Amino acid sequence: MAGRYGGRRLRTPAGDRTRPTSDRVREALFSTLESLAGLADARVLDLYAGSGAVGLEALSRGAAHVRLVEADAGVLRVLRANVATLDAAADVLVTAGRVATVLAGPAPEPYDVVFADPPYAVPGPEVDAALAALAAGGWLAPDAVLAVERSTRAAGPAWPPGVTPHAARRYGETTIWYGRGS
Repeated sequence: MAGRYGGRRLRTPAGDRTRPTSDRVREALFSTLESLAGLADARVLDLYAGSGAVGLEALSRGAAHVRLVEADAGVLRVLRANVATLDAAADVLVTAGRVATVLAGPAPEPYDVVFADPPYAVPGPEVDAALAALAAGGWLAPDAVLAVERSTRAAGPAWPPGVTPHAARRYGETTIWYGRGS
């Protein structure tokens, strides 16, 4: 992890319930996010957060606030332990629930950066519905940057109205698609 929490080790859930973003992919992700939007004082939404590594690294790199959304109870225990390890509870909101359920409600605030790394088993139309809910529900700040991590074999996201495709970056079996709020 880079930034103010640099050198700290985060726990990862046991077994194969999550697919952590590799260090190489995470570094490339943050390099792209920094060039597109910067993270200083950003509000970050991490959907399908898993261990929270991506959202917590965003906080470490200067984000003002991070919201982590995760549905799996066992994974949530690890995520909460990672927030506690960093003593970051004041700047992090952990939300337990399915992404579709969370996004069905009104946005408490718009987010500058949204990262979604759904399990590969989550079908593309479900991911596309989440992106549509972000755009329609007031979850995106003007010029928000969205990053969607999926298997390279998966189709890219169907960006909803109000989000313009920006780029796709492939890293072996992983591809990250980027979109911009407009």
